[in-house]
Amino acid sequence: MPQINWYPGHMAKSRRLLQDQLRAVDAVIELCDARAPLATRNPDLEKLTRGKARILILNKADLADDRETARWVEYFRSQDLSAMRFNSNGGKTKEILARIQEATRPAVERAAARGVKKTVRLMIIGIPNVGKSTFINRIHGSGIAKASDRPGVTRSNQWVKIGPYLELLDTPGMLPPRMDDQDSARLLAYLGSIRDQIMNTEELAGQLLMHLQAINPAAVAARFKLPGGEVYDDPQLALEAACKGRGWLISGGRPDVDRAAALVLDEFRAGKAGKISIERAPDRA
Repeated sequence: MPQINWYPGHMAKSRRLLQDQLRAVDAVIELCDARAPLATRNPDLEKLTRGKARILILNKADLADDRETARWVEYFRSQDLSAMRFNSNGGKTKEILARIQEATRPAVERAAARGVKKTVRLMIIGIPNVGKSTFINRIHGSGIAKASDRPGVTRSNQWVKIGPYLELLDTPGMLPPRMDDQDSARLLAYLGSIRDQIMNTEELAGQLLMHLQAINPAAVAARFKLPGGEVYDDPQLALEAACKGRGWLISGGRPDVDRAAALVLDEFRAGKAGKISIERAPDRA
């Protein structure tokens, strides 16, 4: 597959806006995808927000393997990060609000010493399609922030008032200007953090099937009706096998690979292939 890179012009603008707003916030909430937590973190964002209290949210935890997510949470905590799992589509917000209170307590206490009731402001950051707007909507309790399952929908910063003394800043998703680690870039493509329009989706979907088959062969074979015990080392063959298994065929019984590529990617991203993590947590040692 050709080199994967995607850094549209609005991301450079977003980077400048983020830098300008940092002085106005007391802490940062960073979201990553629980299915690939390390690959879905942008090192540039970590550098930009250095010095701010930080909470790391492993979002979309309902789509990831629970045991692997627990290992990731322990790994990040071993790196002195306040990390927790969350499901923005239905998770309880009590622990999130408690983490926010803990992270911003020093700023609140300093203001209280001056006789001021402080309004706490937090910036929500992350790469495209990790669910920042959906997260804000969950905390707010309504669809106040525009959310989508496509990357690049949020194009500007938006303040959202959660309560009398709490405001969240929704920011556009930002990728690194260069993706030197192409293995991680491929994971981002699987998850939909990179626009499908710039990819060869047939090859991408075939590689995803091979990747999933290596992790959870039974679940993938059941979902895509792959022949039992068959292991694929070619993306095209893997995709064609899914076409035959699921009946994605066109005239003459030929595989409908266009349709298959879109459906394989969509079904994985929606969790229909099962709770699968595509990145393993490193050994804490």
